[in-house]
Amino acid sequence: MLEADVHFCPRCGTALTTARRAGRERPVCPACGWVFFPDPKVAVVSLVMQGGRVLLGRRVNTPYRGMWSLPGGFVDAGEHPARAAEREVLEETGLTVRATELLDVIGGQEHTRGAHILIAYRAEIISGELSPADDVDQAAFFALDDLPPLAFHSTQKILSDLAAF
Repeated sequence: MLEADVHFCPRCGTALTTARRAGRERPVCPACGWVFFPDPKVAVVSLVMQGGRVLLGRRVNTPYRGMWSLPGGFVDAGEHPARAAEREVLEETGLTVRATELLDVIGGQEHTRGAHILIAYRAEIISGELSPADDVDQAAFFALDDLPPLAFHSTQKILSDLAAF
């Protein structure tokens, strides 16, 4: 939620004003003193390889509908990021995986509804059969030198870093 979207105090319902708190102007409740601090959205992706090929899913949602990305999505409050990465792979591809290595933490929001922080894991397949669902209509393994159109700069970075090794 952005500061422009917050108009009333969630504690007491008083209309918010603006005051300097914690180094900058922020929405503040003049009645109870509550201060709005926007929390970043956190997402995860998994790099799943099989036979030297990378698992990608074709997006059904905007933005970048019809383009491909690593399986991933938002971390739920209270959820460990590695478990979120495993959950997202299962939801989107039907594959049960285990996150095995933290690959990267990438900051910067790529679109207005996107994450502010992206955590990338390497994951290995435990079980399951490839079956696209949820946010993807196709899932497939691709050679690193023959990739489909990629949706996100972060996906391109992770795959470029992988190809460099």
